[in-house]
Amino acid sequence: MKRWAFLLSVLVLMVVQSPWWADVRAQPFSEHYPISVAPGTTNSPHGEHADRGWEGSAQGVAYSEFNHRFAGLFVLLFGLAELGHALRYQLPFWTRLILPSALAVIGVYLLIWSDHEAWPIGSLSFAQTFFGQDQEIIQHKFYGVFGATAAVSETLRRIGWAQHPAWAAPLVFLGLVGALLLFVHSHGSHPANHTIELHHALLGSFGIGAAISNAMVSWTSGPSNQSVKRWEAAWAGFVIVMGIQLLIYFE
Repeated sequence: MKRWAFLLSVLVLMVVQSPWWADVRAQPFSEHYPISVAPGTTNSPHGEHADRGWEGSAQGVAYSEFNHRFAGLFVLLFGLAELGHALRYQLPFWTRLILPSALAVIGVYLLIWSDHEAWPIGSLSFAQTFFGQDQEIIQHKFYGVFGATAAVSETLRRIGWAQHPAWAAPLVFLGLVGALLLFVHSHGSHPANHTIELHHALLGSFGIGAAISNAMVSWTSGPSNQSVKRWEAAWAGFVIVMGIQLLIYFE
């Protein structure tokens, strides 16, 4: 238990001592940023927010990088916990709840702070945020819903309240959808869009591997089955790589 506490402390320090944490904390929310509109564009709340001077700006880059790395910290954390169980280490029961706890943190964070102009912290309403035309915002909120939903289902599974294999579906299928969405996830006319697309393509590839591996773990009978053990290790490995990829994300 002490080792896990030490590891968590190190990961948290990596975040709070890093320059990008300080940059984001120093930036106020959207109402303090002047909105510039390029010639020939409109300031529609549903339009591409790249046209409103945010994408590619110093504030926008810092905000986006922080969000990715914040999520990466918790993805790496639950990936390491899953690896410990895949390798059959004698870990305390509470480590089985690291995954749903981390997903809950990520889900709630994204539902609130995924985009500076989106509901509930920005100028867009709930309907404009979730049902508007900005696909980037909608996809970010989808990841928030995915994290929160999977957190509930995985908590119920891991404490023994939900035994049916169907309860694994939220993590498997929503995770797969989320991975596929990364291949079409765009930051509008961001000047570093090619780099961003490469990051997302790698994350999407790892995410597909993670979803398939988790499906095999969840729906293959026999916890002592050697095949299941290999899929458990693969699942943890994909998650860990995704966490590292998010931690080194840059624009």
